[in-house]
Amino acid sequence: MSTISDAESQIMQALWGQHPLSAEDILAALPAEGGWQLGTVKTLLNRLLNKGAVKAEREGRRYLYEPLIDRAQWEGSESMGLLDRVFGGRLSPLVAHFSAQRRLSAEDAEALRQLLKEHDDEH
Repeated sequence: MSTISDAESQIMQALWGQHPLSAEDILAALPAEGGWQLGTVKTLLNRLLNKGAVKAEREGRRYLYEPLIDRAQWEGSESMGLLDRVFGGRLSPLVAHFSAQRRLSAEDAEALRQLLKEHDDEH
């Protein structure tokens, strides 16, 4: 799968939330503070079509778009890419970095403890 840019991922987020959508529907679903224009949305949709991330079906004078890649699949690919690029594929430096940047909530700390316990129980 080709890499999806940050701007393209916002288009995908709209499509994962609901589909099929027209370019106008996608524009309406995007955050207003982004300053999105219809031409930009259409350009990004064409890029996503070329990458095989979405499909388009003609309905009258417009096209309706649907995602072809699964959100969980994309999230997995993106998160593993980040882990490999920034932290050499190691999980502990990633957790240390984020916990230094943002205080772990009690809920997050407990979730991490539970993950470690499950890991220990499996090995």
